[in-house]
Amino acid sequence: MTDALKRLSDEGVAIWLDDLSRKRITSGNLAELMDQQHVVGVTTNPTIFQKAISEGDGYDTQLTDLAARKVTVEEAIRMITTADVRDAADILRPVFDATDGRDGRVSIEVDPRLAHDTRATVAEAKQLAWLVDRPNTLIKIPATEAGIPAIAETIGLGISVNVTLIFSLERYRKVMDAFLTGLEKARERGLDLSKIHSVASFFVSRVDTEIDKRIDALGTDDAKALRGKAAIANARLAYQAYEEVFATDRWAALEREGANKQRPLWASTGVKDKAYKSTMYVDELVAPNTVNTMPEATLFATEEQGEIRGDAVSGTYEQARADLDAVEALGIPYDEVVRLLEDEGVDKFEASWNDLLKSTEAELQRLAPSEG
Repeated sequence: MTDALKRLSDEGVAIWLDDLSRKRITSGNLAELMDQQHVVGVTTNPTIFQKAISEGDGYDTQLTDLAARKVTVEEAIRMITTADVRDAADILRPVFDATDGRDGRVSIEVDPRLAHDTRATVAEAKQLAWLVDRPNTLIKIPATEAGIPAIAETIGLGISVNVTLIFSLERYRKVMDAFLTGLEKARERGLDLSKIHSVASFFVSRVDTEIDKRIDALGTDDAKALRGKAAIANARLAYQAYEEVFATDRWAALEREGANKQRPLWASTGVKDKAYKSTMYVDELVAPNTVNTMPEATLFATEEQGEIRGDAVSGTYEQARADLDAVEALGIPYDEVVRLLEDEGVDKFEASWNDLLKSTEAELQRLAPSEG
């Protein structure tokens, strides 16, 4: 075992766990990961909850009560998921207090079926914040076209937001603009800007998965030389954009009033191609004031074989741009790839949500009290 996770934290990368379940909470595992693996936050999504609820019997007691009350399946899911997030937030509360709200955060996502409906997304964000009722919650809103104004409005209400499913550099700039717009709205409403926090979840591995597939189809040596380079290049250029936006006069005016920077969060950092080192999307994306949310396997792989060599992002932008330009020169269109990945991301979460509806409905029926 190395001290790679501590070194990662010391370099300014907050380590968050990309997973949550009732068992992880009640067994003490989450508290143990905080204590031993430097975990200071948790992210969830519909896929994570679908897996958690469909495995084991950890939710049977609550499901039995919900079945007795004859609640709808949507209400059952909301009660189950918000209970987990609330309990995890309580476990992480000491970190939240110690970091003045920067970490100790737990994210919960709006219903993915609302991803293209601005008004409904804002309403759902307000409802989730009210249901969980913990200051260290982040409401996840996807960075779709409809999500951008929803982010601004939700931030403007004083609700802290985790913007998810960001793939493109252009969309990321719109996300940061929405964050600043939201802070300006909050300021107009007289809200305390220092209490509002946000992260922008820039997805990493899926970019390589899609581009590498197209590189392999080309099959040339020039193409193969670019395998595994696009995702890291894309993320590094996102960090460059972050540095630029948070060096503007517009930001400085908000910062003077106590506003916190929206940190870049590296998401989808589990390696999907076994040809790559399992910690590639951790080692190569070390940068100050970032978050890396990891599946458990990536967390432990980093602990055992991570190579944390200091800031791996600043000063790499020229090479990163050259790598993306080289991919484009192969005839692999960047804009088409990132648009496809966003659409697929929304579709995958919606499919997981629908699976969650079906499996929860089956559990409610199984545990329903017999008539008579």
